[in-house]
Amino acid sequence: MPVKKHSIVFCSSEIFPFVKTGGLADVSGALPVALAGHGCSVKVFMPFYKGIEKFGVGSNGYLKKDGVEYFFIKNKEYFLRDGLYGNKSGDFKDNAERFSYFSSKVLETLKEKNISPDIIHLNDWQTALISVYLKTKYIDDPLFLKTKTLLTIHNLAYQGLFEKKEFSKLGLPSEVLNKGYMEFYGKINFLKAGIYYSNIINTVSPNYAVQIQTKKYGCGLEGVICERKKDLYGILNAIDYSVWAPSCDALLDYKYDNKNVSAQKPQNKIVLQKIFNLPIKEDALLIGMVTRITEQKGFDILLKKINDILKISQLIILGVGDESYQKQLELIAQNNDNLGLMFKFDENAAHKIYAGSDCFLIPSRFEPCGLSQLISYKYGTLPIAHATGGLKDTVVDVSAGGCGFVFNEYSSKSLNEAVCHAVTVYKNRKKWAEIVNKAMRYDFSWDKTALEYIKLYDT
Repeated sequence: MPVKKHSIVFCSSEIFPFVKTGGLADVSGALPVALAGHGCSVKVFMPFYKGIEKFGVGSNGYLKKDGVEYFFIKNKEYFLRDGLYGNKSGDFKDNAERFSYFSSKVLETLKEKNISPDIIHLNDWQTALISVYLKTKYIDDPLFLKTKTLLTIHNLAYQGLFEKKEFSKLGLPSEVLNKGYMEFYGKINFLKAGIYYSNIINTVSPNYAVQIQTKKYGCGLEGVICERKKDLYGILNAIDYSVWAPSCDALLDYKYDNKNVSAQKPQNKIVLQKIFNLPIKEDALLIGMVTRITEQKGFDILLKKINDILKISQLIILGVGDESYQKQLELIAQNNDNLGLMFKFDENAAHKIYAGSDCFLIPSRFEPCGLSQLISYKYGTLPIAHATGGLKDTVVDVSAGGCGFVFNEYSSKSLNEAVCHAVTVYKNRKKWAEIVNKAMRYDFSWDKTALEYIKLYDT
């Protein structure tokens, strides 16, 4: 059956390579290009942040690249700042105004340019109001009569919560608030409104779509989500193999593929051990983490067993986050040379960690999808993961024929047992090499995932 060539407007608050704070940017950078590759007409909208011009964006805020048209919404007061959503002092106080302006301006631009898309694809709370404006302010506009909206929830924990007094600045009819579509325990909730007003909703993994319908993972919106469950879907994220592949990764000292991984990957391991001042031990299991240092990412259970883990393996952590966790890690590192730390995000170091580590640790309390396990497979780095969200969809234990080490109970004991399992299997180098080769052949490409989104657009 031929693929329908939709006209798509894709809206996101961050897009790689222009700006990035997390996985949303990776998805927003790769999916539009993959959709265009399948013949869809794709126009992407994002705020014109500081530094965007270095990517060749014209003074009119327009760029065409890889078959995709990019429109950057300008506003010096709102977007030419250091930071996308906040700074060291916290979130910007006017984020409600900033992203309601962006949402409103997307539709105004479509009107000005007479663009009538089949689909407006929204991402997270920062763009959720577009569906609200479309179904209120533009409800009778002939340009949008056939336009449908899809809202992708990348992480339900981030909802765009603001004081109720901010509602008057949004330019929306009072019914949006009075009927409870936006009200949330005395505040206003951008994501809640988007869920109500969008035609369909999806999350970034099938299991997460199920989990967010429960009180445990619903973040207070489980009731609203259950109301819309017939319109709720889960599509697993993917990765861009033009960026993440050890055979062509310009940031690696030693490139490799399935044919020479056994020779080259140990060389990358030595490079990594040197960078983080770890003892050079080829026979030690080296575990990497590239993550936010927060409770959601499992640092509460990791710290309880980290000394035991460091007795049987080496651990490298790259990231920033909770200051109290960082201080605890620093104290441990002062007395243990098997722990390497870098409290920042460094793209170069991240690539080296994926390539030089033997395992990649993802002990997240919850994880909508997770890209780290998909990247680590490609680099022959076996994930150790808690079975939640997208991790449950993608990481199968080696004992069940998979290429990872899984713990089902969220506890320090279960985490430690999974690490011990990895150490045991690592000692059998022939078996380890077989698992590594299998993992590197997995295909989590955007080309396949884009077809799933196109099917979803057809609903």
